Amino acid sequence: MSAKRSLDDYEDVVPAGTLRLVRLLARDLAGRAFLHVNSTRAGGGVAEILNGMLPLLDELGIRTRWEVISGTPEFYVATKRIHNTLQGADLPFTPAMKEIVIETARRAARDLDLESDLVMIHDPQPAALVEARHANDKWIWRCHIDLSRPQRGTWAFLEPFIRRYDGAVFHIAPFARRLPIPCYLVHPSIDPLTDKNREMEQGEIARRVTALGVPLDRPILLQVSRFDPFKDPVGVIHAFRLVRKVRDCVLVLAGGGASDDPEGAAVLTHVREEAAGDPDIHILHLPPDAHLDINALQRAATIVIQKSTREGFGLTVAEAMWKGKPVVGGATGGIVEQIQNGVNGFLVHTIDGCAFALRRLLADEELRHGIGARAREYARRNLLITRHMADYLQMLRLHTS
Repeated sequence: MSAKRSLDDYEDVVPAGTLRLVRLLARDLAGRAFLHVNSTRAGGGVAEILNGMLPLLDELGIRTRWEVISGTPEFYVATKRIHNTLQGADLPFTPAMKEIVIETARRAARDLDLESDLVMIHDPQPAALVEARHANDKWIWRCHIDLSRPQRGTWAFLEPFIRRYDGAVFHIAPFARRLPIPCYLVHPSIDPLTDKNREMEQGEIARRVTALGVPLDRPILLQVSRFDPFKDPVGVIHAFRLVRKVRDCVLVLAGGGASDDPEGAAVLTHVREEAAGDPDIHILHLPPDAHLDINALQRAATIVIQKSTREGFGLTVAEAMWKGKPVVGGATGGIVEQIQNGVNGFLVHTIDGCAFALRRLLADEELRHGIGARAREYARRNLLITRHMADYLQMLRLHTS
């Protein structure tokens, strides 16, 4: 487990002046209360961000709490359906699903302490909690998914709740909806000092990767993500097989699940069936706390892939960029905000395009190193947790002044 960190530990990592800005923004916020609510404490980018950020906000004197809404298996089926249809999937979102989402929120409102100067509700699962807001509190809805083309019926269900917030936060401009409340754009972030992202010696990398059964004698193509159809792991397998016709390499698909995602097991089964009998494809179903193993895999990888077809932001892209790796990413969602095509990575639209970019990078070591170096610098300047904290502190100042 990572040792407890303080802001001073980031001084030599983040861009000059960042910590000074953070402390300046927090100077007159001491004693203010800041509550976050989401649907899981483990698995997924939201939980990782909150685990890293909350102790640092506490260090600044801001009383920061984190509550989690929980429900029955039917609740998670319903909220996963909300997630998928808001990202454009053509699936039914039934009246029964709507009812269980509302009833779970009402039950949670009785169980959770929701009083705070600023309440940030993360994603659709707990959005209906706004019905229970205290009169003088300020509430912000933070959306972490791709809302560029939502299914109309699902958005029609969710929108009346969102309109009751004091503001809404989106990752990028195309995700923002037309709402009668202030809307903000805030990129998510990674923590460079956690077990998943800290520096790692070559010996530790080799030991961990070998223990996972991944060979180190050939180039490694790696995708780290939940087993989710929008991450297109089957498409990655097809692209890999095109690459392997001309370049000897191995593919690693590494990921796990989240407690609020009931579909992961079925997708994992499909992926295993697609890869069955291929010794060069390594499918690793890792627990939520396998941060050091993921770090080692990303550092051992020759190229990192994130071939999403829809993507809220794609923090695995940021993680790989921070480690100086060239990334081939789907040209969708927040990935296009991180990768400048041909400069610090490659954006692709198809399986063939993915295979072409992978072959090009495998054939040119100088290109790989140049893109990796530019990727790391972009991540350092734009995608680290201290910049994210500064954004949230400005929001806290604005809504509690």
